[in-house]
Amino acid sequence: MINKTLPYYLEDRTGQYTGSDFDEVYDRLFLRVARPPPSQESHFAEPTLMVYNTGRRSSSQRHSRPPQRDPAVVLEFGPNGALGTVSFVESGVSMPMGQYLRKTSMFAGSLSRKFAAANGEEYRWIHRAVKGHEWSCVDSRDYVVAHYSLKPPEKPAYNTSGNMLTIYEPFTHLALEILTTLTIMRYLAANKY
Repeated sequence: MINKTLPYYLEDRTGQYTGSDFDEVYDRLFLRVARPPPSQESHFAEPTLMVYNTGRRSSSQRHSRPPQRDPAVVLEFGPNGALGTVSFVESGVSMPMGQYLRKTSMFAGSLSRKFAAANGEEYRWIHRAVKGHEWSCVDSRDYVVAHYSLKPPEKPAYNTSGNMLTIYEPFTHLALEILTTLTIMRYLAANKY
């Protein structure tokens, strides 16, 4: 019997924002961030990432076979590391990333951004503001709802990558939005936008 009150512990298999599987350690959710399959790459002019709900655990051959499903989210980035468009495939909603994931204030750096989730609540990503977390997602009361941690290079990893996205129980229904916004935040950090 699966305890559904536990947080989601999604192991990030590679630690790279450009492509990785996020497998929940208790087999409750399986997400993937990937580039478009070769058959679709020509449809996108700029760098593109897709977020999939794969429905199954990744395997060692994950990169040799394309995902078996349509993407849940398409992230089309702009030229020279700029933000582009985020599209939620099922709902048919597309919008500029800068409108979806806005700076927290006019003078805030680009690594502190907020978004309104499907539940109508506002959440904010902050970079290295909580000890041990590379990224933290907080609600309007500054409670941590999710956090992302990379394995420190000096720590050994045994049968695991050591990279983890944790989403606390009251917010697990936002897992797709949390991973989508985290991917955009990591893109911003990598491109020094």
